[in-house]
Amino acid sequence: MVSLLLMIIVSCHSPADQSHEVLISTSYGDIRIKLYDKTPKHTNNFLKLAKEGYFDNTLFHRVIQHFMIQGGDPDSKNAKPGVLLGNGGPTYTIPAEIVPEYMHKRGVLAAARESDDVNPLKASSGSQFYIVQGKVFDQRGLDAVEVKVAKRTKQFIFYTILHKPENISSLKEFEQFTQQKDSVNLQKLITKFTPVIEVAYSQKTPFKLNAGQRKVYSTIGGTPHLDGAYTVFGEVIDGMDVVDKIAAIKTDINDRPVIDIPMHIKVIR
Repeated sequence: MVSLLLMIIVSCHSPADQSHEVLISTSYGDIRIKLYDKTPKHTNNFLKLAKEGYFDNTLFHRVIQHFMIQGGDPDSKNAKPGVLLGNGGPTYTIPAEIVPEYMHKRGVLAAARESDDVNPLKASSGSQFYIVQGKVFDQRGLDAVEVKVAKRTKQFIFYTILHKPENISSLKEFEQFTQQKDSVNLQKLITKFTPVIEVAYSQKTPFKLNAGQRKVYSTIGGTPHLDGAYTVFGEVIDGMDVVDKIAAIKTDINDRPVIDIPMHIKVIR
């Protein structure tokens, strides 16, 4: 009897029961989210801000249907209609915690960040986050995603090469051709650096979706091109219908909903 009691006590305090959950409340309903244990920096930061009320009355300020809904910008509190949002946050960033098993499947919570050209280490915003709505892909579409990511990687390599001191003149040409929309000379410049780009690219692990990832993205759906580039640190366990409702809202030219969608976030576990 004592042994059985001990087993019950241990099972009630097992690691599986230590996960944290938060509730995002909106006028469209509630979204319940489980935060992951393998991303402690992001999870602990999100919990801290939620407990402080940091997110309360902030908006879902960027919404793109079949992609994601984004929030967490403190500048969105009481923001005037039509104002461009998305640049606010704490003075710190969070080091990337990219866990391969955490895919950008439908319903995951991930951290927003600045682009690779100014943020090559992929550090996350201190407060801004997004929830993936995504879409379902067929196998041909997933092949196209792999090609898209390869192209994006080569573009970043090219950008990095141009910013080396010995290539400053080429960087000025690049900026000039881009500003003038001179596609002919821009292509010539890219061709000039293509051999160097290909060598650098060959030294990287190519982006490939394995069979498990392909199954998820072809059934559940998501945004596979973001894998390995942004930190995923949680997932929706109830309320995806609310995410879908928010994602369907009409937006302006900056993807900001024309009707404000304020939120309140509290820790429930």
